[in-house]
Amino acid sequence: MTDSDDEFLFLDDQDGDGNGETGAPPTGNRWKMMIVDDEPEVHSITKLVLADFAYKGRPAQFISAYSAAEARAILAREEDIAIILLDVVMETDDAGLQLVHHIREELKNRHVRIILRTGQPGQAPERAVILDYDINDYKAKTQLTAQQLFTTTVAALRSYEDIMAIEMNRRGLEKIIEASSSLFQARSMKLFAAGVLTQLSGILGVGPDAILCVQRGPVISGAADGLYVLAGSGRFETLIDEPAANHVEPSVLAEVKRCLESRSNRYAADHCTLYIRTPNDRENVVYLSSDRPLSDLDRNLIEVFCRKISVGFDNLHLYEQLRRSQEHTVIAMADLAERAGQPGPEAESGPRIALVTDRIARRLAEEGRYPAILDPVFLESVGLAAILHDVGNATLDPAILGKTGPLTPEERAVMQAHTTTGWDLLDRASRRSDGRTHLHLGAEIARSHHENWDGTGYPDRLQGDAIPLSARIVAVADSFDAMTRDRPYRKALDHDVAVAEIRRLSGSRFDPVVVDAFLAVSGGLRRE
Repeated sequence: MTDSDDEFLFLDDQDGDGNGETGAPPTGNRWKMMIVDDEPEVHSITKLVLADFAYKGRPAQFISAYSAAEARAILAREEDIAIILLDVVMETDDAGLQLVHHIREELKNRHVRIILRTGQPGQAPERAVILDYDINDYKAKTQLTAQQLFTTTVAALRSYEDIMAIEMNRRGLEKIIEASSSLFQARSMKLFAAGVLTQLSGILGVGPDAILCVQRGPVISGAADGLYVLAGSGRFETLIDEPAANHVEPSVLAEVKRCLESRSNRYAADHCTLYIRTPNDRENVVYLSSDRPLSDLDRNLIEVFCRKISVGFDNLHLYEQLRRSQEHTVIAMADLAERAGQPGPEAESGPRIALVTDRIARRLAEEGRYPAILDPVFLESVGLAAILHDVGNATLDPAILGKTGPLTPEERAVMQAHTTTGWDLLDRASRRSDGRTHLHLGAEIARSHHENWDGTGYPDRLQGDAIPLSARIVAVADSFDAMTRDRPYRKALDHDVAVAEIRRLSGSRFDPVVVDAFLAVSGGLRRE
């Protein structure tokens, strides 16, 4: 390039302020612009001409590369370059064109705006280059004045900004879809609420201080127990299930109440409050701390996310109501069977057996045992199914169930038949349900919870892993419960004595792996 070319390259052909764009103060993040040229003078002149450049209040940050190879190294570590001012002829005649191919095809970077500048147009004809390479502008250095460079740069940044806005919207919507999919798999209101906070923080890139409050009564009028904390993270993590009025700091509580009063999202420089009203008019508010003001894009994503998940609150509320109804129905059925021979409050052992079963199963899952069996459906259903283990007792003679002395062989055979009777009842009921339910598990538990690990049990004399895992777990839970409460023929055993007996029977009566899990949780099973 000659000296005369240099002078013309950035000849200021128009005085003025460039529509006021260049006078913007250099605040905020900078636009990253990479100059790729093997002539140092080109770098110097470009930086000089654009020294006071700013677009939308953001000045330029120049990154220099003096070869295509050096540019590749920079692009490997810099992902947010907005513009590349690229020479064609450098270490080879087509080094610049090969760099374009590397950026678009190997790095898959479709966002950066590439402005090709060449001092030898004949080396890279404009029409062929435009058609064959994904560039955004083509300028001969002999045609590029200072004003043209400014205009070209602004046009490229506008294009880059629009592309990045579309990309951020796309990524945000992908996050919302992924978040919604994972949230709707939650079968607990607490897990769902905690997931809402986690996903909101992830979508916006803020946090971790967040709280989700649910209105259970009038709060605007000042009722102390109307607003409860459903989920919390960061400094609010310990407040779950607490009344908000007694535990949430006054400034945050005031923001939550203002959100409820206005029934709309509210945004401040360091936080936002989000109003989520469900189709069945249940009101929830999220308070989310932020280290930056949320952009219009952030707010739009929040609106979409809140609309998407609002129905989830209603669905989970209905699901929990249905589950509680199922539990009460199952407990009532089990109590009827149990009370046939054991009248009185001690007959109500179902909930305790369910608790012990649930804790053993979850301990096994935590230890990575039986992963093919201990899936979320099993873990959710096995406790409820355990309550039905002795439902077959309802068909037995109360005199046999309540007998205080030894049973005759005939009576013992009748007693043992409760396993197959219970299985038949629950198996027929389970066929009316699609998929696996507590009735399916209940049927296999009812039949097999008296099978022994060593094969000496009944009714099928199954041995080892041939016994369903659900029944092996309930065998331990049922025996522990039976030993630690009064029976017609003996008094309840002490907790430690019962635990020692379970340990003693490991490998004969019980699955040793299940016993180990029981021993790990037994300390939390002492009766009050």
